[in-house]
Amino acid sequence: MRVSTRGDYASRALLSLALGDNLTTPTSVRDLAERTGLPQPYLEQILLSLKGVGLVRSKRGVGGGYVLARPAESITLAEVVAAVDGPIVAGDFGEPHKDGACDHEGQCVLLGVWADVGNHMREHLASFTLADMVLQARGLQPARRTHSA
Repeated sequence: MRVSTRGDYASRALLSLALGDNLTTPTSVRDLAERTGLPQPYLEQILLSLKGVGLVRSKRGVGGGYVLARPAESITLAEVVAAVDGPIVAGDFGEPHKDGACDHEGQCVLLGVWADVGNHMREHLASFTLADMVLQARGLQPARRTHSA
């Protein structure tokens, strides 16, 4: 799996909101773009997607902007990535066939492997919350790495 630019930008934007001093005060798109180094027009599109799935709320007008819709402890990286990239899968290969009803040699075995890889990716990303990353960003918790590079 490869996390898209949208997935990375969405994660960076939400982490920046979670790192804010006052989590109830909206952050403008302009300020968020400056803090994260992300292009503002693209960030606006991403935030609208995140709002559509209930990860952020927005306030219009003077003093408006975006805030997290839920506590950082309840928002996982899996949710963020899926919100902007769609389902987290290893590829678009379909589900494993039942009862060995495969069209081609070895197909069932590989479909099962790809499904397992997608499940592992989802579970791994779901094990990271925004709150975990806030602690890491502030140096209060060591980075969690389960695999060597």
